[in-house]
Amino acid sequence: MKITVLTLFPEMFAPLQQSIIGRAVESGKLSITAVNIRDYAENKHKKCDDYPFGGGAGMVMMPQPVGDCIEAVDPDHRALRVYVSPKGSRLDQAKVQSLASLDELVILCGHYEGVDQRVIDMYIDEEISIGDYVLTGGELPAMVICDSVARYVDGVISGGSLVDESFSDGLLEYPQYTRPAVYKGVSVPEVLLSGNHAEIDRWRREESQKLTLARRPDLIKRD
Repeated sequence: MKITVLTLFPEMFAPLQQSIIGRAVESGKLSITAVNIRDYAENKHKKCDDYPFGGGAGMVMMPQPVGDCIEAVDPDHRALRVYVSPKGSRLDQAKVQSLASLDELVILCGHYEGVDQRVIDMYIDEEISIGDYVLTGGELPAMVICDSVARYVDGVISGGSLVDESFSDGLLEYPQYTRPAVYKGVSVPEVLLSGNHAEIDRWRREESQKLTLARRPDLIKRD
Protein backbone atom coordinates (compact mmCIF):
# COMPACT_ATOMS: atom_id res chain seq x y z
CA MET A 1 0.00 0.00 0.00
CA LYS A 2 1.17 3.50 -0.82
CA ILE A 3 0.26 6.39 1.49
CA THR A 4 1.24 9.94 0.56
CA VAL A 5 0.74 12.70 3.11
CA LEU A 6 0.64 16.33 1.97
CA THR A 7 1.73 18.70 4.73
CA LEU A 8 3.43 21.98 5.57
CA PHE A 9 5.44 20.17 8.25
CA PRO A 10 6.82 16.86 6.92
CA GLU A 11 9.29 16.61 9.80
CA MET A 12 6.36 15.86 12.11
CA PHE A 13 6.04 12.40 10.55
CA ALA A 14 9.36 11.11 11.86
CA PRO A 15 7.61 8.89 14.47
CA LEU A 16 6.22 6.75 11.65
CA GLN A 17 9.80 5.65 10.96
CA GLN A 18 9.87 3.85 14.30
CA SER A 19 8.55 0.59 15.80
CA ILE A 20 6.15 -1.67 13.89
CA ILE A 21 5.24 0.86 11.20
CA GLY A 22 8.87 1.81 10.62
CA ARG A 23 9.88 -1.83 10.20
CA ALA A 24 7.02 -2.41 7.77
CA VAL A 25 8.17 0.53 5.66
CA GLU A 26 11.79 -0.66 5.73
CA SER A 27 10.76 -4.13 4.60
CA GLY A 28 8.68 -2.74 1.73
CA LYS A 29 5.32 -3.93 3.01
CA LEU A 30 3.99 -0.39 2.70
CA SER A 31 5.13 3.07 1.69
CA ILE A 32 4.49 6.25 3.68
CA THR A 33 5.82 9.49 2.20
CA ALA A 34 5.39 13.01 3.59
CA VAL A 35 5.44 15.66 0.84
CA ASN A 36 6.07 19.32 1.62
CA ILE A 37 3.32 21.49 0.13
CA ARG A 38 5.64 24.50 0.28
CA ASP A 39 7.73 22.97 -2.51
CA TYR A 40 4.86 23.71 -4.89
CA ALA A 41 4.29 27.36 -3.95
CA GLU A 42 4.96 29.66 -6.91
CA ASN A 43 5.82 32.76 -4.87
CA LYS A 44 9.47 33.34 -3.96
CA HIS A 45 8.85 33.16 -0.23
CA LYS A 46 7.09 29.76 -0.49
CA LYS A 47 4.04 31.27 1.20
CA CYS A 48 1.08 28.90 1.38
CA ASP A 49 -1.51 30.88 3.36
CA ASP A 50 -3.36 34.18 3.13
CA TYR A 51 -6.13 36.13 4.86
CA PRO A 52 -9.69 34.82 4.43
CA PHE A 53 -12.05 36.68 2.13
CA GLY A 54 -14.84 38.21 4.17
CA GLY A 55 -12.62 38.76 7.18
CA GLY A 56 -12.18 36.69 10.29
CA ALA A 57 -9.38 35.41 12.46
CA GLY A 58 -6.49 33.29 11.23
CA MET A 59 -5.20 32.37 7.81
CA VAL A 60 -6.37 29.99 5.08
CA MET A 61 -4.19 27.69 2.98
CA MET A 62 -4.07 28.94 -0.61
CA PRO A 63 -5.41 26.78 -3.47
CA GLN A 64 -2.43 27.03 -5.84
CA PRO A 65 0.27 25.21 -3.87
CA VAL A 66 -2.15 22.62 -2.50
CA GLY A 67 -3.76 21.91 -5.85
CA ASP A 68 -0.41 21.69 -7.65
CA CYS A 69 0.90 19.35 -4.97
CA ILE A 70 -2.06 17.00 -5.34
CA GLU A 71 -1.74 16.98 -9.13
CA ALA A 72 1.98 16.19 -8.84
CA VAL A 73 1.67 13.23 -6.46
CA ASP A 74 -1.51 11.77 -7.97
CA PRO A 75 -1.70 12.97 -11.60
CA ASP A 76 -4.08 10.23 -12.74
CA HIS A 77 -6.28 10.29 -9.62
CA ARG A 78 -5.52 6.65 -8.82
CA ALA A 79 -5.54 7.26 -5.06
CA LEU A 80 -8.40 7.99 -2.71
CA ARG A 81 -7.82 11.60 -1.67
CA VAL A 82 -8.68 12.35 1.95
CA TYR A 83 -8.71 15.68 3.74
CA VAL A 84 -8.50 15.42 7.53
CA SER A 85 -11.00 17.86 8.99
CA PRO A 86 -13.27 18.19 12.04
CA LYS A 87 -16.11 18.53 9.52
CA GLY A 88 -15.49 15.05 8.13
CA SER A 89 -17.11 11.72 8.89
CA ARG A 90 -15.85 10.02 12.06
CA LEU A 91 -13.00 7.55 11.71
CA ASP A 92 -13.93 4.13 13.07
CA GLN A 93 -12.73 0.56 12.67
CA ALA A 94 -14.93 -0.09 9.65
CA LYS A 95 -13.52 2.97 7.89
CA VAL A 96 -9.95 1.95 8.81
CA GLN A 97 -10.44 -1.47 7.24
CA SER A 98 -12.01 0.09 4.17
CA LEU A 99 -9.03 2.41 3.71
CA ALA A 100 -6.63 -0.49 4.24
CA SER A 101 -8.13 -2.29 1.25
CA LEU A 102 -6.92 0.46 -1.09
CA ASP A 103 -3.72 0.40 -3.12
CA GLU A 104 -3.08 4.14 -2.83
CA LEU A 105 -4.15 6.82 -0.35
CA VAL A 106 -3.40 10.55 -0.36
CA ILE A 107 -3.97 12.46 2.89
CA LEU A 108 -4.10 16.26 2.91
CA CYS A 109 -3.26 17.99 6.19
CA GLY A 110 -4.90 21.33 6.72
CA HIS A 111 -3.46 24.04 8.96
CA TYR A 112 -4.42 27.43 10.36
CA GLU A 113 -8.14 27.97 9.60
CA GLY A 114 -8.17 25.23 6.97
CA VAL A 115 -7.89 24.93 3.20
CA ASP A 116 -9.53 27.00 0.46
CA GLN A 117 -12.87 25.30 -0.25
CA ARG A 118 -12.17 25.21 -3.99
CA VAL A 119 -9.34 22.72 -3.40
CA ILE A 120 -11.67 20.48 -1.40
CA ASP A 121 -14.38 20.66 -4.07
CA MET A 122 -11.99 20.06 -6.97
CA TYR A 123 -9.57 17.50 -5.59
CA ILE A 124 -10.80 15.78 -2.43
CA ASP A 125 -12.86 12.57 -2.40
CA GLU A 126 -13.62 12.36 1.30
CA GLU A 127 -13.19 14.31 4.55
CA ILE A 128 -12.37 12.35 7.71
CA SER A 129 -12.34 13.43 11.36
CA ILE A 130 -10.72 11.55 14.24
CA GLY A 131 -13.01 13.11 16.85
CA ASP A 132 -15.21 15.99 17.92
CA TYR A 133 -12.44 18.43 18.80
CA VAL A 134 -10.14 20.84 16.97
CA LEU A 135 -6.35 20.55 16.65
CA THR A 136 -3.78 23.04 15.39
CA GLY A 137 -3.31 21.08 12.18
CA GLY A 138 -4.04 17.88 10.30
CA GLU A 139 -0.69 16.22 10.93
CA LEU A 140 -1.65 14.31 14.09
CA PRO A 141 -4.93 13.02 12.58
CA ALA A 142 -3.01 11.99 9.46
CA MET A 143 -0.59 10.00 11.61
CA VAL A 144 -3.51 8.33 13.37
CA ILE A 145 -4.93 7.29 10.00
CA CYS A 146 -1.54 6.06 8.77
CA ASP A 147 -0.94 4.00 11.91
CA SER A 148 -4.43 2.48 12.14
CA VAL A 149 -4.56 1.66 8.42
CA ALA A 150 -1.01 0.27 8.25
CA ARG A 151 -1.87 -2.36 10.88
CA TYR A 152 -4.23 -4.01 8.37
CA VAL A 153 -1.74 -4.18 5.52
CA ASP A 154 -0.71 -7.79 4.90
CA GLY A 155 2.37 -8.78 6.87
CA VAL A 156 2.56 -5.71 9.13
CA ILE A 157 0.95 -7.45 12.13
CA SER A 158 0.08 -11.12 12.62
CA GLY A 159 -3.51 -11.95 11.76
CA GLY A 160 -4.29 -13.26 15.24
CA SER A 161 -3.45 -9.91 16.82
CA LEU A 162 -6.04 -8.22 14.62
CA VAL A 163 -8.88 -10.53 15.64
CA ASP A 164 -8.98 -10.25 19.42
CA GLU A 165 -8.78 -6.49 19.98
CA SER A 166 -11.10 -3.60 20.74
CA PHE A 167 -13.80 -2.99 18.09
CA SER A 168 -12.88 -6.14 16.13
CA ASP A 169 -16.22 -7.69 17.11
CA GLY A 170 -18.07 -4.59 18.27
CA LEU A 171 -16.77 -4.82 21.85
CA LEU A 172 -13.86 -3.42 23.82
CA GLU A 173 -10.98 -5.81 24.40
CA TYR A 174 -10.84 -7.91 27.56
CA PRO A 175 -8.10 -7.25 30.20
CA GLN A 176 -4.64 -8.68 29.48
CA TYR A 177 -2.15 -10.19 31.95
CA THR A 178 1.43 -11.51 31.81
CA ARG A 179 4.16 -12.70 34.20
CA PRO A 180 4.49 -12.70 37.15
CA ALA A 181 1.33 -14.52 38.16
CA VAL A 182 1.29 -12.48 41.39
CA TYR A 183 2.30 -8.79 41.45
CA LYS A 184 2.28 -6.85 44.73
CA GLY A 185 -0.16 -9.34 46.16
CA VAL A 186 -2.58 -9.22 43.22
CA SER A 187 -3.01 -12.46 41.30
CA VAL A 188 -3.86 -13.04 37.67
CA PRO A 189 -7.45 -14.37 37.33
CA GLU A 190 -7.29 -18.10 38.00
CA VAL A 191 -9.11 -19.05 34.82
CA LEU A 192 -6.23 -17.72 32.70
CA LEU A 193 -3.87 -20.17 34.41
CA SER A 194 -6.20 -23.13 34.08
CA GLY A 195 -5.31 -24.25 30.57
CA ASN A 196 -9.03 -24.65 29.83
CA HIS A 197 -9.36 -22.70 26.59
CA ALA A 198 -13.14 -22.92 26.44
CA GLU A 199 -13.40 -21.36 29.90
CA ILE A 200 -10.77 -18.76 29.00
CA ASP A 201 -12.69 -17.78 25.87
CA ARG A 202 -15.91 -17.50 27.86
CA TRP A 203 -14.21 -15.37 30.56
CA ARG A 204 -12.73 -13.06 27.93
CA ARG A 205 -16.08 -12.63 26.20
CA GLU A 206 -17.81 -11.83 29.49
CA GLU A 207 -15.11 -9.33 30.44
CA SER A 208 -15.37 -7.65 27.05
CA GLN A 209 -19.11 -7.32 27.44
CA LYS A 210 -18.80 -5.88 30.97
CA LEU A 211 -16.15 -3.36 29.92
CA THR A 212 -18.13 -2.27 26.89
CA LEU A 213 -21.33 -1.87 28.86
CA ALA A 214 -19.54 0.20 31.52
CA ARG A 215 -17.42 2.40 29.25
CA ARG A 216 -18.99 2.38 25.78
CA PRO A 217 -22.67 1.38 26.07
CA ASP A 218 -23.25 3.02 22.70
CA LEU A 219 -21.42 0.08 21.11
CA ILE A 220 -23.82 -2.38 22.72
CA LYS A 221 -26.83 -0.43 21.50
CA ARG A 222 -25.42 -0.31 17.98
CA ASP A 223 -25.16 -4.12 17.67
